[in-house]
Amino acid sequence: MVAIHQLLADGPPAGEAIEAFLEEHEFPLNEGRSTTFVYRGEAEEVRLRHWIYGLPSSLPFQRVAGTDLWFLVEELPPGSRVEYKLEVFRKGRRKLIRDPSNPNLAHDPFGSNSVLHGRGYETPDWVLEDPDARPGKIVKLSIDSEHLGGARQLQIYMPPRFRRSQSYPLLVVHDGPDYLHYSSLKTVLDNLIYRHEVAPLIAVLTHSPDRLVEYAADPRHAAFVSEELMPAVEARLPIDPSPAARGLMGASFGAVAALSTAWMRPERFGRLLLQSGSFAFTDIGPSTRGKAFDPVVEFMNRFRARPGRPSEKVFVSCGQYESLIYENRSLVPLLQETGMRVRWTEARDGHNWENWRDRLREGLSFLFPGPLWMVYE
Repeated sequence: MVAIHQLLADGPPAGEAIEAFLEEHEFPLNEGRSTTFVYRGEAEEVRLRHWIYGLPSSLPFQRVAGTDLWFLVEELPPGSRVEYKLEVFRKGRRKLIRDPSNPNLAHDPFGSNSVLHGRGYETPDWVLEDPDARPGKIVKLSIDSEHLGGARQLQIYMPPRFRRSQSYPLLVVHDGPDYLHYSSLKTVLDNLIYRHEVAPLIAVLTHSPDRLVEYAADPRHAAFVSEELMPAVEARLPIDPSPAARGLMGASFGAVAALSTAWMRPERFGRLLLQSGSFAFTDIGPSTRGKAFDPVVEFMNRFRARPGRPSEKVFVSCGQYESLIYENRSLVPLLQETGMRVRWTEARDGHNWENWRDRLREGLSFLFPGPLWMVYE
């Protein structure tokens, strides 16, 4: 019997018993496959708002009669990581709040969410700053783009112990500033390079003011990356010229931008890291995802018909709790049929920056292995 049901076994508990119960446990409370959420406060209704595809997106709490304690017990597989908020209805108004009983938060460009760490999930140690790891540095570069019609501001990650006498792999990161802020990309690179799991590399962090257009398989973006960004970086830094040392990376629409750029510019980029790609296509009927996806659907239908061989190695990841899991799973065998080396991984997580963060070690060490991982090549 889960703890909340033990508390209620003899009927509605007294206020002292509720206080003791809340003091004795941390919430959300994981007990085997069961997780208990609680909320305390006057309300007409309390609901859990989550982003697990396939479940009702809003789940009702139950009020303990005669008290201001609300609770919800749900089953989740071990290792799950779930971002959520609480919907509190009071005096006819609905308010979306973070869970007051849960200190764990995840941040994204839209704000922050409470986070459930299911039994068995642990934040990877390599996403935390290691005082022994020598830090790389971030420098800025502005380039003018004729293809995109204006100046673009780039950030460039320079690896620790950078030497101009050395030639470095290059990784172009779509939505790079967001990877820095919400996926700890600099810390991850510092740690993995220090641990010799990833080769020292240079990462160009790019972003778009109109990403739903430019990242949606827009030929102008492919031209910008290959004909403007790459030459500008190569003119300033010692970049390994071989395709095997050049990679593209992105999540969601950024993954579409990475794949489509490599497809439109074959034999230029030998490494792709694709996370939760918005790879919508029409095999499952008309797209219901909105107009922004129309050019993506058009590209994916063309790509599926004639995929070619846009890269040499590809890492693909997606969360099991995402609506995009079907499209990403379907993409993997198609990529494998091209002769590319493909690694696929999925996690009990959703469409968010910490899911993408948690997959970076596996993806980067596969695509750009350091000495520790060369044995697997």
